[in-house]
Amino acid sequence: MGIQERKERERERRRQQIMVAAKRVFNAKGFNKSTMEDIAKEAELSPGTLYLYFKNKDELFASLSLRMLQFLSIRVEELHRKGRLSVEKKFQVLKQALYEVHEFDPLVLINMFHLQSSETLKNLSDELIEEIKALSRKCLRSMALVFQEGIQQKLFIDRHPTAMADSLWALFSGIVLWEESKKIIDEDKDYLRPTLELAFEIFWRGICA
Repeated sequence: MGIQERKERERERRRQQIMVAAKRVFNAKGFNKSTMEDIAKEAELSPGTLYLYFKNKDELFASLSLRMLQFLSIRVEELHRKGRLSVEKKFQVLKQALYEVHEFDPLVLINMFHLQSSETLKNLSDELIEEIKALSRKCLRSMALVFQEGIQQKLFIDRHPTAMADSLWALFSGIVLWEESKKIIDEDKDYLRPTLELAFEIFWRGICA
């Protein structure tokens, strides 16, 4: 292993160390109350070291969101490699992938939804924004293939498959955010799963030809 390769591996190891620490801090204190100093302390590094890897807290959080999108991308692409599944079965697998994305890390997912619709994107590097955009497009394309297949088989109404994928994602993100906001009123009540099940059923019935 050459010197440059060792340096790259060490840099990636330190980057992952910071992201793991950030995830713990965000989970414990929430995004808004967390600081770069908190994360540096958790990672046992100086605040200055953090800024060598991430220019601000928003970029650090966006990098965690990128991992979430990578997880979703892998799960959605898997359903296209599972042999000859029916369209209905693929939709069921797609639903399960969305559930697993939420279970992967609810806090990061919720804040990722906020990130996508906020001014925070302006605080990110152009490179990171392009990564997020490219991965988001990749996920939506993979989701759209399910609807495209259903349209071709005349199982679904003839609408743009990407618009269907966008609608499903918007449905999912909207309900996750709504159910999370309701916990402010009563944190002991959690109706996310049954609400999503109902919404997905209504969506399915609505697109069937």
